[in-house]
Amino acid sequence: MSQLKELLLRAPRLSLAVAESLTAGRLQARVGAIPGASHFFQGGITTYSLEQKVRHLGVDRAAAAAVNSVSAAIAEQMARGACALFQTNLALATTGYAELSVEWNVPQPFAWWALAHRRGPEDFFIQSTCIDCPNQERIAVQDAVADAALAGLVKYLREHRPSV
Repeated sequence: MSQLKELLLRAPRLSLAVAESLTAGRLQARVGAIPGASHFFQGGITTYSLEQKVRHLGVDRAAAAAVNSVSAAIAEQMARGACALFQTNLALATTGYAELSVEWNVPQPFAWWALAHRRGPEDFFIQSTCIDCPNQERIAVQDAVADAALAGLVKYLREHRPSV
């Protein structure tokens, strides 16, 4: 993850926040474990419930309720909300099912992670990616999604940051 630090601290410096649901703090822990993280990491929030996603991240209540807070659009709203909450340039967000759900007709674990890059006051680049985790246990799903989100952020920064 030292590559992430280098990419974020390259001029112009970028700041990062995290909004988690499915990963339950694993993403924040990985970022916080990077030596010197305080130079770019502004913080994170874990919002498991719809109420907290709406309250802290500005997620659209009706849209989230319709999909049990699990969709590309909700992950994207969470990422954008984390940028606003922590006043950062970048944010990652995760939401999904770490286990099957009969109630929501989810036969296998899957998740969405999203990246928001604020380029101006109202100018955002947003991307989201779905991760399928068939036959994986809850903790393995959470770890896989946290790893995928960080790898996606590094890939994005490698492709979109100017070389020094």
